[in-house]
Amino acid sequence: MTYEQIYLFTLLGFVFAFLVWGRIRYDLVALVALVVAVAGGVIEPEHAFVGFGHEAVIIIALVLIVSRAMMNAGAVELVARFVLSAGRRLSAHIGIMSVVGAGLSAVINNVAALVMLMTLDIEAAEKAKRPVSQSLMPLSFATILGGMITLIGTPPNIVIAQFRERALGEPFSMFDFSPVGIVCALVGIAFVTTVGWRLIPQVEHRASVGGGGDTGLFVAEAAVKEKSGSIGKLVSDLYPLGEEHDITILGLVRGGKRLPGFSAGEEIRKGDHLVLEGDPKSIEAFIGAAELDAPGSEKNEGLRGRSLTLVEAIVPDNARMVGRTAIGLRLLYRRGVTLLGVSRQGKRFRERVRKLPIKPGDVVLLLGPESRVNDAAEWLGVLPLAEKSHTVIQRGKAFFTIGVFAVAVFLSVMGFVPLAIALAGAVAVYALFNVVGPREVYESVEWPVIVLLACLIPLGLALEESGGTALIAEAIVAQTTALPVWAILAILMVVTMTLSDFLNNVATTLIAAPIGMSIAGALDVSPDPFLMGVAVAASCAFLTPVGHKNNTIIMGPGGYRFGDYWRMGLPLEIIIIVVSVPSILFFWPL
Repeated sequence: MTYEQIYLFTLLGFVFAFLVWGRIRYDLVALVALVVAVAGGVIEPEHAFVGFGHEAVIIIALVLIVSRAMMNAGAVELVARFVLSAGRRLSAHIGIMSVVGAGLSAVINNVAALVMLMTLDIEAAEKAKRPVSQSLMPLSFATILGGMITLIGTPPNIVIAQFRERALGEPFSMFDFSPVGIVCALVGIAFVTTVGWRLIPQVEHRASVGGGGDTGLFVAEAAVKEKSGSIGKLVSDLYPLGEEHDITILGLVRGGKRLPGFSAGEEIRKGDHLVLEGDPKSIEAFIGAAELDAPGSEKNEGLRGRSLTLVEAIVPDNARMVGRTAIGLRLLYRRGVTLLGVSRQGKRFRERVRKLPIKPGDVVLLLGPESRVNDAAEWLGVLPLAEKSHTVIQRGKAFFTIGVFAVAVFLSVMGFVPLAIALAGAVAVYALFNVVGPREVYESVEWPVIVLLACLIPLGLALEESGGTALIAEAIVAQTTALPVWAILAILMVVTMTLSDFLNNVATTLIAAPIGMSIAGALDVSPDPFLMGVAVAASCAFLTPVGHKNNTIIMGPGGYRFGDYWRMGLPLEIIIIVVSVPSILFFWPL
């Protein structure tokens, strides 16, 4: 072996060891490895940061922003209302949620798809009085499977597509992954729906949807906007919707005055305000479902058409708010923020929320654009609670957001513009129409993954150019000379899948892709089946909670232990190998 090969193999060995160890952030490990490679002379200094301009890195960042836009616009609620039912049998619930999760993962990042559906799944489990552990892991696995269906569903597909363009002159297109991905997703979903969930230990664990301690229920108001579907209904007609969202309707405000009692028999009119009691996320969801609006939206256009945030904040003794009301402070006029609700040690009150004198120890619920809410909290002297902010869904923009994304995909698929340009255009439109705010554009991007990918790309290129990947390929071929090509493909997929169970799937793909290409060259067959095999195997990390971010996300809410994943994950990985190898060879002949 040459000096460059020995140096790179040793360096990558340390990289893998540190990534498996997991005590040091993976982006820092990759960055240090890049610097060490430059210092050792195996990467030229002028080529050290080419990864940051690589198209795969750009596309992954843009996909994450598009996913955030879909979440902000409430695209998931368009289907959630039809799929959630606490009375449905568990297997039917898992099947429906898995299909929806896989479908969403095909068009947005699979991590974002899980985040959107996880809360709904937890709520369904609580209403059905069953352990959420039975359904949360199948949902996670389904979103991982769904990500394999399209180019943008999962980072390994993007990396493989860009690697093919560099090696063969043309990338995989948006739907080249679909035939094999759909077969794997359908078979995998059938398994987790019928058999897989029965293999999971039943963990009696109460998942936390809100992410933090309970600050009590808030009393809030919601305005009946023009053309609201609630107009003409009795207040009592909204009780079932309130129960569905864990909301209590306390009464009705008309003409600035609270009507007596609970006003159950009163007909709702335009301009009325409903008095609600519940936690912030439930209040926000009910306002959207009942087609209501935040108080003050009709007077302040800044609360319309903007990316809004709900923030919970404690009122200390010396706060400017103490003893004063939101109206008295002219909070909406001065700061562009409205006081949506107040929590006072579980006590109810008859005063209107904006006319209620605030006391020390109250927890207030502020609504407005994130920057304004933060400024208002500082001006008021209140203390925002950590992890107690909630993005307000802009439901009126759901179809617009989906339409913009569909146009971007269409332009890319038809070859009018590259995918990166199409997605960048969609992001620009979302930012222009405030589907995502300026700060959210940057917050949506998972920068550690971007740094990891950008730093490992030069290392992968150096290993390939030094002949290291060809050396590995020759060793694999030499050890499998008596085996048919399909068996060699299966072995490559098993090795890749095993690595992906313990390493980041992007890192696994960057190393396995050139090895697959070299094996195909040594066997004198088409490289496409081997690249597809790497893409499938790198995505299917089901044995551990560290192999895929989705598995890590559900570990806490589901109450899972490290050893719980392999029970359903091992048979699923075996099934994927058995199904995907013939599928790949059928759709991508040798």
